[in-house]
Amino acid sequence: MRYFSKLLTLWFILLFVLPAMAQEKTLDFSTQIRPVLDKHCFSCHNVGDVAGGINLEKYESEGSLVEDGEVWLKVVKQVQSGQMPPDSEPSPTAEEHDIIVKGINSILVKSLSDNNPGRVVIRRLSHTEYSYTMLDLVGVDFNANNFFPADGSGGGGFDNFSQTLFVTPLKLERYYEAAEQILQQAYQNPGLWKNLVPFRYEQQWWEQAGNWTLGIFSEDFTPFNDPALAAQNIIYPFASKAFRRFLKNGEKQSLLRLFKKVYTSLNDKPNPERFNLSLLETFKAVLISTNFLYRLEEESAYEGSYQLSDFELATRLSYFLWSSMPDEELFATAYRGDLQDPRVLNRQVIRMLNDPKARRFVKSFATQWMGIAKLNEESPVDPERFPEFTTSLRQAMFQQSVEFFNYALLERKNFLDLLDSDYTFLNEELANYYGIDGVTGSNFRKVELADRTRGGVLGMGSVLAATSLPLRTSPVLRGKWVLEEILGTPPPPPPPDAGVLPAEADTENLSLRDLLVVHRSKPGCMSCHSKMDPIGLGLENFDAIGRWRKSYGQDTIDASGVMSSGETFDGPNELKRILLEKKETFARNLSEKMFTYAIGRSVQFVDEPTLQKLQKNLLDNNFNTEKFIIELVNSYAFRYKVNDYSKKLNES
Repeated sequence: MRYFSKLLTLWFILLFVLPAMAQEKTLDFSTQIRPVLDKHCFSCHNVGDVAGGINLEKYESEGSLVEDGEVWLKVVKQVQSGQMPPDSEPSPTAEEHDIIVKGINSILVKSLSDNNPGRVVIRRLSHTEYSYTMLDLVGVDFNANNFFPADGSGGGGFDNFSQTLFVTPLKLERYYEAAEQILQQAYQNPGLWKNLVPFRYEQQWWEQAGNWTLGIFSEDFTPFNDPALAAQNIIYPFASKAFRRFLKNGEKQSLLRLFKKVYTSLNDKPNPERFNLSLLETFKAVLISTNFLYRLEEESAYEGSYQLSDFELATRLSYFLWSSMPDEELFATAYRGDLQDPRVLNRQVIRMLNDPKARRFVKSFATQWMGIAKLNEESPVDPERFPEFTTSLRQAMFQQSVEFFNYALLERKNFLDLLDSDYTFLNEELANYYGIDGVTGSNFRKVELADRTRGGVLGMGSVLAATSLPLRTSPVLRGKWVLEEILGTPPPPPPPDAGVLPAEADTENLSLRDLLVVHRSKPGCMSCHSKMDPIGLGLENFDAIGRWRKSYGQDTIDASGVMSSGETFDGPNELKRILLEKKETFARNLSEKMFTYAIGRSVQFVDEPTLQKLQKNLLDNNFNTEKFIIELVNSYAFRYKVNDYSKKLNES
């Protein structure tokens, strides 16, 4: 027995302890990492020559590196992706590459704690979230994007970013008008009003025979008791749903006082109109409250990180996956207080992904990520130059992207399909436009592709048109899009004297490829264009509105290229195969995009442990969508928040 026990102990040490000790070992910054940086980085990033606004030479110790962790995370990403050093400089050896990437990364990770969720500030409902919330709460389909002033840009490409969701006096006025319009529409629709006012007939409140709805809509109405007693059983559930939590006693009293005040002032009105109009005014107060318009989370009086309440977690989850408030089941789960149980939370995630409302997540996240969110509303190309790019065609391209992403997420459950696939979604109009036979009717359906040219997002007209200029294609924009949205390695901004290519390339005398060669001949332009241009030129067989072409007039298109990492390709299919090989880079970028959308803020240095777990989850599970989202929802950053409230009090 003792021998068996010793074997178990030895097995435990070999399996867990030694690997953990090995993982904790880091390289010394001063003696091992800095000399490699000196050799390959300091010539450009030094005190006298701060290329890209970054001076790496000033960091002389591990502590100084950790203090600017976000800067060094970007450095690691640039080196790892082959963006740095530039092609004009000698490349690091494999050993030097590992010293920079793994050495710096291990120092940064060692300095971080898994229990820092980062700060999340309160945020207003985006216009999309407002519309869906009103639909689920009141039953009215309201187009907030057309009614409210547009929000500012920014936020990592997503409209739910906290720091761009400002409230102006004009917007406040419009919120009041919107609440009034929405409630009037609901009141004038008996079916909606009946759902909005879930009052059950009880003799102690109403002296009314027959169905309780008569007490709401007919003149045959006699109050038996104080109407406020009946009203509170209507107002409290409505306000609780709208605020997405239990009401506080003070809030209950305030809402009931408002109802009584309005009810008293309407003494010239007959019942039930008097009762209903008082409810309407009270509901309006709920819908213009900051508790409804903002996603508020309670601040703790204790410094440090703490767990969200079940209702707050339910709200984060529902606005992530549905762009709206929790439904009855999610509310009930939060009420029972067991949503923090990973098994319960995971079941809710799976249920919500299988709900039709998950299409809202697809439409919101995917179209904003791909940069096609406005394709339904406006054309990215000149209508006189491309009259065939009609409104119905644009809408079909937009819908194709939504249907495809929805299938990859919920049916195939594989994010790699976004890079390349042997299927797509088409209706007759779009199939004819792409030159694909056998599709009839206006409804979209899955179509198996004999030629993978249209597979994945790079074969979609929506993305190809959105990355074009009004009069022509733009290899620069398309290459930049792939670097930013697929690989997560955006090039730095162009220098002030970079100049621009002509709006319409003279392809009779000089091809677009030749124009780009001339343009990037400037020393300041070469580094970035050598990474963007080959990718964009690999997509030149697609014209500005996504049609396939083989030539510029009489000149055959050359869609070959060499990636900055050395791989050669010829045309979009071979380019997509190269992108499929860059799984680690794609997994990292996808993790950052989804994290930013789910949390509603930009990625911070403290998020690195979470992002590495998300990236690992994708790589270990062959980019399984369901397992990835479950990992994200269970992350510390999603379930916790941090507060330095007490620290600020002490400082003040």
